[in-house]
Amino acid sequence: MHLMRQQLVRVSPGAWKTRLAERADLSGEPLLQEWAVRGWPLIVRRPLPNEEGGLPVGIPLPPSAGKRRIAVQLQPEDLASVAPLPELRDAIDTAPSSWRPTLWKLTGLADGYCVVGRVFGSLAWQLLTGLTYLGPKSDLDIILSLPRRDQLEPLLADLAEIDSCAPMRVDGELVREDGATANWRELRRGCAEVVVKTRTALELCSVAAFLGTRDARNCVRQLT
Repeated sequence: MHLMRQQLVRVSPGAWKTRLAERADLSGEPLLQEWAVRGWPLIVRRPLPNEEGGLPVGIPLPPSAGKRRIAVQLQPEDLASVAPLPELRDAIDTAPSSWRPTLWKLTGLADGYCVVGRVFGSLAWQLLTGLTYLGPKSDLDIILSLPRRDQLEPLLADLAEIDSCAPMRVDGELVREDGATANWRELRRGCAEVVVKTRTALELCSVAAFLGTRDARNCVRQLT
């Protein structure tokens, strides 16, 4: 159950039926009834303040279903599989044609810096489910693993250049091996501190603390 934020989990249909039966507030969402049967994943998220025990996961429903964000807790025996987010190159064919040159550039960026590039957000969910999540105002959400320390500034500069020419806004995060993430724009601005997202909290940390081994003493405070 020690999974990282933004990992994908699939649930056995029987377990999913049990979890839905525990939630009368979800009975009116027809897409949820077939979610596990179709093999669609859920995503690991931070726990809500009143949640204890279990694995907190979520599902963002598509715009046709009101874009409602569903929060559920699972038990270890519910899980059928665990997987990472889709890689950039695997999402290119799902993206609008106007986005594809940008995705190819981002794929080349990741390859050039020997980092792993993945997608989350609307593009990822459209790829994973086949449902329509993308709209005219959608952003492209990406996540890149941290490069070597001496390559961070060049990578961020190249990413900013790609973003400046893109037909959509390129949002996203850089992720450490332990799953903690920081927004690439904050890192690009050269701030002394950045908001770091972990599996359990939001923390205001020094950039040095984020780039090195995580040390709670280097975090200024936990954010709500």
